[in-house]
Amino acid sequence: MHYPVVLLCQLFGIHRSSYQAWRTRKKSPDPERVRLKSLIREAFQESHGSAGARTMALMVTAKGRPLGRWLAGKLMAEMGLVSCQPSRHKSPRGTPEHLDIPNHLGRQFAVTEPNQLWYGDVTFVWTGKGWVYLAVVIDLFARKPVGWAMSCSPDSALTKRRSK
Repeated sequence: MHYPVVLLCQLFGIHRSSYQAWRTRKKSPDPERVRLKSLIREAFQESHGSAGARTMALMVTAKGRPLGRWLAGKLMAEMGLVSCQPSRHKSPRGTPEHLDIPNHLGRQFAVTEPNQLWYGDVTFVWTGKGWVYLAVVIDLFARKPVGWAMSCSPDSALTKRRSK
């Protein structure tokens, strides 16, 4: 059964504006929720902003306060915390073998003496600051590098330096 607000306010001797102010006021902060938000902010800073709700729940639980991932996600959203993952590094795709460059080796890797056959290759390595290109010349008899060079760009100067 519902009664009009005006009637109830008159019955209890309070003003309607007092009732409306009470109804719309902000609730006092829950100390447990404030503590959880503090733990979440600490864990987020420890992870350098990479922890999502699941990881956050595990990190806070490891600190001694059980926390589910759904509540962790809700609290993170309230605090405006968003997980930022580093992007995957996409390696450049190689091209098929050039038809105008003949394959003299023909996959014949049986070598009987040193310095009879050398093999060269260029590869790339992600360093965290960018790609570095590594060119290597290998003696197929000893299976050891004869020469190598590194560069920030995969140009012909790199392959010329590696053979010296």
